Amino acid sequence: MNRVSFFLKEALRSIGRNPIPSFAALMAVLITTLVLGIFIPAVQLANGAAADVRDRIQVNVFMKTNATKADNDRVQALIAKTEHVKAVKFVSKAQAYEEQKKLNPAAYGLLGKVNPLPDTFRITPDDAKNGAGIVAALKKPGVSGKATYVDSKIGSTKESKNEAGKIVKITGAVKLSLGLLGGLLVIASILLISNTIRLSLFARRREVEVMKLVGATDSFIRWPFVLEGLILGAVGGLVAIVLLGLAKLTILNQLEGIATLISRPDMIQFGPLIALLVVASIGVAAAGSGLSLRRFLRV
Repeated sequence: MNRVSFFLKEALRSIGRNPIPSFAALMAVLITTLVLGIFIPAVQLANGAAADVRDRIQVNVFMKTNATKADNDRVQALIAKTEHVKAVKFVSKAQAYEEQKKLNPAAYGLLGKVNPLPDTFRITPDDAKNGAGIVAALKKPGVSGKATYVDSKIGSTKESKNEAGKIVKITGAVKLSLGLLGGLLVIASILLISNTIRLSLFARRREVEVMKLVGATDSFIRWPFVLEGLILGAVGGLVAIVLLGLAKLTILNQLEGIATLISRPDMIQFGPLIALLVVASIGVAAAGSGLSLRRFLRV
């Protein structure tokens, strides 16, 4: 216990001797932890949003206006056997008319009793990228070389891509940008902590030589410096966690729409996120201390 108290006092004394480098290292860890605290939920949210949009991608198969119920049943059975089809929903021309009328009542009010919409099959692919494959599977080479549909009662097809491609690209860009920023900040934090420990070693080089001469072991000499780095990392991480907690209470919790948006079942909860950030901040500090001690401690 006396030894631990001695190591702790020496670590705190070393931090007091080098306040500016210590503050810089602490701020680097703080900013790194803040970025990680924003990066992890942001990436999960972006991935979830992209997945939701991809799940809404559909392939619409429009029947010809003279298609009968038997024709619809035949085509539905054909679609169900097509590869990469996850689900098929039949929408009659009457249902389609009512849906569109709700979206644009003025325009459809002018049509009166005329219904120009066909019976439609809405196909959900097993994966967003397989929509084009389903469309291709419903076609066959024609006599004149022009593709025709596998059933003569299929009028046309359309792949509803929405904005999935754009969202996937934006998600990738966000993840890459935040990942690069987080990586650079982690490296900067490690180097700043390493430099702080190096300055402490340089300031106490005579003291270290005397301790070595009187029989102090390498581990005994190293521990105060290791604790110095861990203290800087832990304090920086804890301050960042407090700031994240305040932001959550004062901003996110007050915006009910955003709070609902980020409370997805697959989102990391605040408790596990705090634990992860504490481990990350201490890990960065330990890496910085280890790098400095390995390179610059010559005892």
